[in-house]
Amino acid sequence: MALSIDSINKIANKFTALKAEGRAAFLTFTMAGDPDYDTALTIMKGLPAAGVDIIELGMPFTDPSADGPAIDKAAQRALKAGASMIATLKMVREFRVDDATTPIILMGYFNPIMAYGIDSFLRDAASAGVDGLIIVDLPPEEDSELRLPAKDAGIHLIRLATPTTVGERLHAVLDDASGFVYYVAVAGITGGKSAGEDDICEAMQRLKSVTDLPICVGFGIRTPEQAAIIARHADGAVVGSAIVDIIANNLDDHGSANTKLTDETLSFVSNLANGVKSAKK
Repeated sequence: MALSIDSINKIANKFTALKAEGRAAFLTFTMAGDPDYDTALTIMKGLPAAGVDIIELGMPFTDPSADGPAIDKAAQRALKAGASMIATLKMVREFRVDDATTPIILMGYFNPIMAYGIDSFLRDAASAGVDGLIIVDLPPEEDSELRLPAKDAGIHLIRLATPTTVGERLHAVLDDASGFVYYVAVAGITGGKSAGEDDICEAMQRLKSVTDLPICVGFGIRTPEQAAIIARHADGAVVGSAIVDIIANNLDDHGSANTKLTDETLSFVSNLANGVKSAKK
């Protein structure tokens, strides 16, 4: 499973390039296979041109306990349309045909990886072109069975921090972390309220005092103005539920994509990207 140096460093290279530009990264989350494979792939392929720097792709799961209603429903739509881990990795491979540089992070739960088989999953994920993993239900104390072989495969296991991650707990989260740190700006499920600018500023100062990794902030960002606030203080702004809502709002009565879904989604993403790019570091 040996990867090239360019592949291993794709995330680091992206943050280095953006720092040279004087701006934060814009990261988006969409669910693989939502509302169907072809539509999800078309959206994914359009994200870089819409201004996305790093793509987070959800791995559909039947019991997404940390997610709010929007992403939960997206996972159920995807599964109903035939989504699977095999299909998710196929999406990554098809994306990589035309884009070898945009970092791709798979985000979700440990159960589907266990069901696939850790070694088989990491082999196939690395081969497909996956750069990192965010596993929301795998705490640092229990992630060695995935983190260590992932590291050998050249795949970053990205850790999550929250407003309550302080003291020794913060050091445990950051120990052997790689890629970047995903800061969950507010406690609770995905799609909740956004944090205030003062809270974000304080959190960034606290985290940057103990890690050199880039810090990306997510949860609750729904407007270009909110994205710009995050981008002024953090190394990246992450938007998920708001994009998933646009997809949901462009489904017909049968749950199928209408003719405007892809354009509406990418236009919304582009507006958010402009918010991030307008912020001055």
